[in-house]
Amino acid sequence: MAVSRRAAVTMCAAAAVLGLGGGAAAASGTPAATQVPQQSPGEIWKRTELFFGTGKPDGSEVTDREFAAFSDREITPAFPDGFTRLDGSGQWRGGSGAIVREHSHVIVLLYPFSDRDAEREIEGIRADYEKQFQQESVLRSDSVEKVSF
Repeated sequence: MAVSRRAAVTMCAAAAVLGLGGGAAAASGTPAATQVPQQSPGEIWKRTELFFGTGKPDGSEVTDREFAAFSDREITPAFPDGFTRLDGSGQWRGGSGAIVREHSHVIVLLYPFSDRDAEREIEGIRADYEKQFQQESVLRSDSVEKVSF
């Protein structure tokens, strides 16, 4: 296959942006040896993030102590291998249309695709928090990640 000089320059520029190298041979229009990016170690797992707001309908907040007790009672037994808790400030529009700003806790769960109980456990955690602390919802975000320990 004949490659025009312009196409070769374009391919070299794309390779440089992608970090594929190419050196002088590629710059002269002569194809360089193909370099395969090194794959990172790990396995494909599921990742779920749960966003727990702390504002209650009566104007009070779920305290850090209450959340820690909930976590010890509900999250730890469901995911004993571990999880990460992040604290932050959140904002969202409630069912009434009002903007709600509140302290929040984000729980990050990583678990193998083979964990058949995870879905049930996650939905149980969400339902229990909503009921116990009169929450409109617990946001859930799911993705797929490559993890290595």
